[in-house]
Amino acid sequence: MIDAFFASIPAMILLTGILVGLSGAVLGTFLVLRGNAMLTDAISHSIVLGVITVWLATGHLSGPVQLIGAALTGVLTVILTEALARSRLVRMDAAIGLVFPAMFAAGVLLISVHARDVHLHVDSVLLGEIGFVWLNIVTVAGHPVPVAVATLGAVLAMNLAFVLAFWKELKLASFDPGLAAALGFLPGVLHYGVLTLTSVTAVAAFDAVGAILFIAFVIVPPATAFLLCRRLWSMMAVAVLLAVASCLAGYALALRWNVSIAGMMASMAGLWFVLALIAAPDRGLVAQALRRRGQRMDHDSRALVAHLFTHRDSPDMAEESTLRTLTDNLGWSAPRARAAILRAHDRGLVTRRDGLLTLRRKGLAEAEAIFGRMP
Repeated sequence: MIDAFFASIPAMILLTGILVGLSGAVLGTFLVLRGNAMLTDAISHSIVLGVITVWLATGHLSGPVQLIGAALTGVLTVILTEALARSRLVRMDAAIGLVFPAMFAAGVLLISVHARDVHLHVDSVLLGEIGFVWLNIVTVAGHPVPVAVATLGAVLAMNLAFVLAFWKELKLASFDPGLAAALGFLPGVLHYGVLTLTSVTAVAAFDAVGAILFIAFVIVPPATAFLLCRRLWSMMAVAVLLAVASCLAGYALALRWNVSIAGMMASMAGLWFVLALIAAPDRGLVAQALRRRGQRMDHDSRALVAHLFTHRDSPDMAEESTLRTLTDNLGWSAPRARAAILRAHDRGLVTRRDGLLTLRRKGLAEAEAIFGRMP
């Protein structure tokens, strides 16, 4: 049964995508919280230089030496980027835009000059081909397993072990690096630990799924979960579920429409983000629009209260409490004036008595607070 599972092409394609998605979501959660998500893009491109450098030095295109060498290149990218940003000569976004194109270009030039006849191509690094992962097999515990699955499974286990071992420290360093440093948790070391694992995961993923899908899984599911969740553990759990859902839905739609599998998986991750961006209950665009509308209506109701208070017990009180006067004096449209009256009524600020708007006790207190705060 195990051999039949690993011999199933659809199962191996899905498993590869899910392993990348899980690793990306676990590490990407901390990168998104710290505002360092775009360093993933820099790492994923600069490892090209590490791949070709290790090949020139050792002749190996895969294996632990390749993983370590390319991962160190990713860490070097981060070190150079942060050093350039700390110089205050350029901002962090500009530093990223300066460092990783330079390292990526150097890698492309070395491939063009020294590796023209080697199975090492820039397109394979960026795009990969998840549909062919089943062709490269290695024996694990007596079972034929795709190399990508074995490598990514080991990398995922390493990522999970790191996160579980330093959960408390990573949580504090993500939300309050200053306090973490004061307590001796070494947030800088933890940050570089996460980025090192990100580099290792990028190297493990690039041949199977390419850098583009890896970047999508590191950034998009955690960013989507950030819109939906308030707690770290729930954010990571939702990010993991979204990554898995992206793989399953993306693979099914790719087969249906005969398009790129990796591209459709990344597109599904983007679709979940768009839906969350629109409909997230607290941070979504709809919720923000409703909140702004409520704040505007509250402001209008306070303006109504102030208007009624200034004309309270005056000879023109009856005239000033009419809808027409409100639209003329306050410059409101009739629908806006009616909405302000309803809002003030719902809040218990005004009532209608003998056809006139009058302030209730709560409305009087609100007006006194408004005029008491005025100079």
